Amino acid sequence: MSADIAEVLRQRGHRVTRARRAVWQALEDAAGHLTVEQLASRVREHEPGVNTASVYRSLTLFSEFDLVRESRLGDDEAGRWELAHPDDHFHVVCEQCGEVDHHVGDLVEQVRDHLATATGFARSTSN
Repeated sequence: MSADIAEVLRQRGHRVTRARRAVWQALEDAAGHLTVEQLASRVREHEPGVNTASVYRSLTLFSEFDLVRESRLGDDEAGRWELAHPDDHFHVVCEQCGEVDHHVGDLVEQVRDHLATATGFARSTSN
């Protein structure tokens, strides 16, 4: 667990528990977006006593501080979690294999601006 996340939790009055430490580490180590079940499985590799409910609670706490994001990708009904990126980004999901790719940059901003203008919708965080 990075010292930064431990400090964030402490500064906001929360304990740095084994479960929170393990969930954060699993997210840092992840090569992609993980479901809660996938996260729980990875967490239990290092902390066998951590249950799925503890993973949910950790994710809820982290999301309250905007440290993680949940996305619904493709037809998959399960939310997938990742560390929050400093820049907004879009996800592109392959319909055949389910692979997820991130897209960040000026083109993403141009598309968001165009869609906001075309639809009249306000811009918000994207998935």
